[in-house]
Amino acid sequence: MEITLLITGLVLLVLGAELLVRSASRLAAAVGISPLVIGLTVVAFGTSAPEMSVSTVASLTGQTNLAVGNVIGSNIFNVLCILGLSALITPLTVSQQLIRLDVPLMIAVSGVVILFSLNGSISRTEGFLLFSGIIIYTVLVIRHSRREDRKILNENSRPKTARALSVSRLLIDGSWILAGLGLLILGSKWLVAGATAIAQQLGVSDLVIGLTIVAAGTSMPELATSLVASIRGERDIAVGNVIGSNLFNLLAVLGLAGIVSPDGIAVLPQSLKLDLPVMLLTAVACLPVFFTGGRISRKEGALFLGGYLAYTAWLILSAAPQ
Repeated sequence: MEITLLITGLVLLVLGAELLVRSASRLAAAVGISPLVIGLTVVAFGTSAPEMSVSTVASLTGQTNLAVGNVIGSNIFNVLCILGLSALITPLTVSQQLIRLDVPLMIAVSGVVILFSLNGSISRTEGFLLFSGIIIYTVLVIRHSRREDRKILNENSRPKTARALSVSRLLIDGSWILAGLGLLILGSKWLVAGATAIAQQLGVSDLVIGLTIVAAGTSMPELATSLVASIRGERDIAVGNVIGSNLFNLLAVLGLAGIVSPDGIAVLPQSLKLDLPVMLLTAVACLPVFFTGGRISRKEGALFLGGYLAYTAWLILSAAPQ
């Protein structure tokens, strides 16, 4: 039964990612928005649905440590593991917009979250501030994209070749995007359930399962989407999905978790000492890598992946009984 869940979950992840990437690419062409912006918004926000669900429910039930840990762990996984694996498949071209705007913003927001956490919690007011940030970011990034597109069209004397916009086309692409997201969420849920059951049968402790399988489980939609996008050559979606997901996790997921928790979200001292600094360093590490020729090479992807394996190994070893 567990093996069936595991295999079915993997199949659904691949199918969902394929649907999502194809539909998002068509939608970008139809509405005149770049694939990067679609990756930063529609795809990234959609694949972060599991994180949103887990952290919100955790806050409502008083498990605020889980809400914070989910966001921190997902952001570290997204950059080191997902970008690392995607770059190993094919070197990723990095848009100048990411280097100039989105990655510096991810670094800045990571720093703000650490500042909010210094007193041991993220209050409801701070949650509102974070959540308002994702609204402002989404509006600005879409407006910037449309302005850039108009500038390019004005400079180009050739007629616009983008497909004519139609309501029926938008509805079809939007429906396929929703179907892809549904398959991703269901697939990730079954994959985590199957893998956890197998690990328990093998005698792996609940602590190790939580630090590895469950921590990475909510990021499976991002992983599947970026890998498929990388294979299909949609590199803007592959990279934009990761950066957009991290911003969504910090601003929307953590913000909403803080809003629904009456007493705020507790941040443990060990998170302040290790996990939050690692999350910030991971975000900062993107800049020099992205600046080297505007691409993520296979070598840099291997370094990212190695960093994640080292971090996970350290967590497991430090949690083991002395």
